[in-house]
Amino acid sequence: MAIPKHDPYAALKVKEFLFFLTTRFFLTIAIQMQSVVVGWQIYQITKDVLDLGLIGLAEAVPFIIVSLFSGHIADSFNRKYIIILFTTLLLICTGVLYFFSQDNSSFLSSYGTFPIFIVIASIGVVRGFISPAFPSFMSQLVDRKLYVNAATWNSTVWHIGSIIGPTIAGFICAVSFSAAYAVNMILIFISIFAFLFIQSKPLQKKEKVETIFESLSSGIKFVFKNQIILGALSLDLFAVLFGGAVALLPAFADKILFVGAIELGFMRAAPAFGAVIMALIIAYKPPTKNAGKNLLLSVAGFGIATIAFAVSKNYYFSLFCLFLTGAFDNVSVVIRHTILQLSTPNEMRGRVSAVNSIFIGSSNEIGAFESGVTGKLMGLVNSVVFGGVMTLIVVAITSRKAKKLRELDLSSIT
Repeated sequence: MAIPKHDPYAALKVKEFLFFLTTRFFLTIAIQMQSVVVGWQIYQITKDVLDLGLIGLAEAVPFIIVSLFSGHIADSFNRKYIIILFTTLLLICTGVLYFFSQDNSSFLSSYGTFPIFIVIASIGVVRGFISPAFPSFMSQLVDRKLYVNAATWNSTVWHIGSIIGPTIAGFICAVSFSAAYAVNMILIFISIFAFLFIQSKPLQKKEKVETIFESLSSGIKFVFKNQIILGALSLDLFAVLFGGAVALLPAFADKILFVGAIELGFMRAAPAFGAVIMALIIAYKPPTKNAGKNLLLSVAGFGIATIAFAVSKNYYFSLFCLFLTGAFDNVSVVIRHTILQLSTPNEMRGRVSAVNSIFIGSSNEIGAFESGVTGKLMGLVNSVVFGGVMTLIVVAITSRKAKKLRELDLSSIT
């Protein structure tokens, strides 16, 4: 009997999934642009590396506060409408940042960076609702057998957007911050428009009516009782928490590599470029055979590349190291996303995605705060080396403690 040939483009043949990717693409460009613009704007005002960490904290705290509740919402209401509503609120927040950055605006001259931090906190709330709804809705658009392929293309599009966003942000920032926010608003509007072409996907009526507390508790218990899911989330949580150097890139660009906004844009884009190259490889050769070992090795590679970036004094070698962090990270992203989709019932995906968002999404921002604090206390280079070493230690501990994850093999689904 002939073995069915693997189709690397299978998920792209689903029309609604293409509209989903279109939204994902433009929204990612906008969010990544905004991250660079806000970071560079605040650093230009204060010249304080700690403020780069506070950006992450300002977004992470409200994100975490609403995430579990938003997971319940994503499992109770139409996910399409949730995404449209909160993406519209993101558009409004970006409009406020645009207003603050106008030459005739007195807000920043009167209150310093405080108004920007207020908007960042509001964006944290918005992201807290978008994060569980997006992956949960994606699983309603494709068949179960296409989850790995869909996760790969979803990750690919996100990383392509993460290349384009920071790159153009660097160039536009060199012109003006208000121009960057204006482009940002246009991109968010396009993402909302594309999403309108996807039909609503009502959720199945729940057999058992749960209180909000029962709903949240069941989602948390589901994650913590599953060693594979918990191991994968914990691994990425601590790797991103300690190993991320992205928040400190404006300071590295200014103090270590002696480059400007345009070069910073390329630095922010380099990990995503590496991720895209890796995603193209994964599309043809999914990392599902010995998935657990591949996950552990990829996170270890991420830690080593982070250390190499920290000690580099050459701009181009630094770009290469950042490229490698993105390539290794994308392997773990695809494997983790596949584990979540395959292991979680549809009626619980919002809550599990919310827990995932707390583990992974907020860890980026909290990791940014950790980077800012350690950068202030230990110095830029030492803080990133410390983070890379901690990532390797986390890999070693996870490999020892999570046997089911280490031995995981997903090849039977491809």
